[in-house]
Amino acid sequence: MARYSRDSSGDHFGRPLAVARPRSVAEVSALMRHCWQSGLRVVPQGGLTGLVGAAVAAPGEVVVSLERMNTVRQISPIDFAMVVEAGCILEDAKTAADAVDCLLPITFGAQGTCRVGGNVSTNAGGFNVLRYGMTRDLVLGLEVVLADGRVWNGLKVLRKDNRGYDLKQLFIGAEGTLGIVTAVAFKLFPKPTQVETALVGLASVEDAMELYARARRGCSDLLTAFELILRDGIEVALRARPDFPDPLSQAYPAYVLIEAACGGTVDLRGLMESFLGGADDIIRDGVVASSRAQGERLWLYRETMVESQGRGGRYLRTDVSVPISGIADFIAAALQAVRGKHPEAMALAYGHVGDGNVHFNVIPPQGQDPAAMDVLFHSAEELIFEVVDRLGGSISAEHGIGRVKQHAFLERIDAVSLDLATRLKQALDPKHILSNGRILPGDSAMQDI
Repeated sequence: MARYSRDSSGDHFGRPLAVARPRSVAEVSALMRHCWQSGLRVVPQGGLTGLVGAAVAAPGEVVVSLERMNTVRQISPIDFAMVVEAGCILEDAKTAADAVDCLLPITFGAQGTCRVGGNVSTNAGGFNVLRYGMTRDLVLGLEVVLADGRVWNGLKVLRKDNRGYDLKQLFIGAEGTLGIVTAVAFKLFPKPTQVETALVGLASVEDAMELYARARRGCSDLLTAFELILRDGIEVALRARPDFPDPLSQAYPAYVLIEAACGGTVDLRGLMESFLGGADDIIRDGVVASSRAQGERLWLYRETMVESQGRGGRYLRTDVSVPISGIADFIAAALQAVRGKHPEAMALAYGHVGDGNVHFNVIPPQGQDPAAMDVLFHSAEELIFEVVDRLGGSISAEHGIGRVKQHAFLERIDAVSLDLATRLKQALDPKHILSNGRILPGDSAMQDI
């Protein structure tokens, strides 16, 4: 049972009452009918790569693992669409699309472990949101097993279908609280034949934002990623990988990873070099990858920073969004607040600039005891969220609410939104057997967390 009891962060643990491993939608349906009739609580699981405790079992819950439902049911390079079962690993789905010269653009570090049902249920983001949007923007249809075992078949590959309510949207980002996603119809895109990657150094976050505004115009819709990393983040990567050289000739306060991609006969290299050359008034230094392999090596600085920042231990992860125009103000104010009150900790900010998403994490000093760590995390999170609130942002850009962010979420949601969300839950799961206590407060008769 161990691998169904803890998520990949290692921070959230819960031993299930039992684990069910269905291999078909019919088996999920039969299981849910039984749980509905017996009053058994259920939590669906994919790859357990989530960071808010949504898929970790609470006492008495049955885990429904979708790992055996991992088939690519259909793929059409003419429709630019594919139908994939929820337990399919994202990287496998991307490989299947690649084999027919198509692109499934959902991309992030956990793609070799996470499963597409979880991507849908958390409305996953990632590096390519700037160009292709969140997972919500890529879903054409869904197959969902409801709390009472009925199957809703909305598995269509139609690009246009204006027949009333778009019911699939209810289940995207619902974190398993309204139904169990068993299959997904994804939108695909032509596979890029050219990819250009650059890493540039800048004097400030403000300059990075100015560069972003120019990149949106200079690279047009070919811009796929624009990632901000501060110097502290580069140093985390360099400490973790002593074999990595400093990426540029000297240290800079801010760095940006820029990527553009396209097919056809566009001179993408020339476009990228022209854009960067036209921004030499704010770019202090930079490098353009001469090959795809070199481009991937530039991305390793970011990936290594993310993987190694916690030194293998607990740290505070926040995943916020603010208006793009407010990113520089947010980073400055949040860093000042956290470093001012907790100078013993490391505050680290980086993010997907093009969608306003900043990951602001706090790493405790080595050897700090768990009780002091809890106090640090609670205090730092309040300081960060205060800045988010002031700028009209969101406390969750892509990780979701789950159980970890529920208190902060409920403190901020307005009465009408809470009423509507509660009514949706009551309509689709009146017995509160699906992912009870995630996002919304748990039913008092069922909750035992």
